[in-house]
Amino acid sequence: MTPIRHNASGGSDNDTVLDAVRDCVLAVGVRRTTLTDVARRAAVSRMTLYRRWPDVRSLVGDLMTREWIAVATGAIPAREPGTTARDMLTEGLITAVRAFRAHPLFRKILDVDPELLLPYVLDRRGASQEALLELLSGSLREGHADGSVREGHPERQARSVLLIVQSFTLSLRTMTDEDDPDLASEAFLRELRGILERTLTP
Repeated sequence: MTPIRHNASGGSDNDTVLDAVRDCVLAVGVRRTTLTDVARRAAVSRMTLYRRWPDVRSLVGDLMTREWIAVATGAIPAREPGTTARDMLTEGLITAVRAFRAHPLFRKILDVDPELLLPYVLDRRGASQEALLELLSGSLREGHADGSVREGHPERQARSVLLIVQSFTLSLRTMTDEDDPDLASEAFLRELRGILERTLTP
């Protein structure tokens, strides 16, 4: 599996700050979070924050990169004997969608500050998306090598897969109108599994 490289946290000091901004966002949302609040929770001065982050949105951007990459890498299943790269990729993606949708920070942003995600859906790729594409491309190349994934341009395939998975992650609740949304979500994830299998199988 291709390793993901990122510098969103940059060390334990920055992790302390990102932990603080996460706590603030979970408590009051992004719009009501201030650098003063973050500095107080992290026990650092505001000038310490300003030297690295000019505003709360840049802080939250680094936080999202750290959290989303952790979700994605945590969803990668352990390789079992006889398991193909396609099996691992499909299982990892389903697990990741489920984990994203249960993640407290993701749910808070989606509920309170959804406009924060719009640039990464409509205008540009963010650091976490680039890292996810790197991970996907590596997995697809492994699938090409073991014959479990249809041949194709790995970067283009990775982008196509991310578009599919991203739509299920961000928009699934707009399509679940049953009485039991959790049961409906699992039904849609079974559909996603079928889509991915048909997309990737040679």
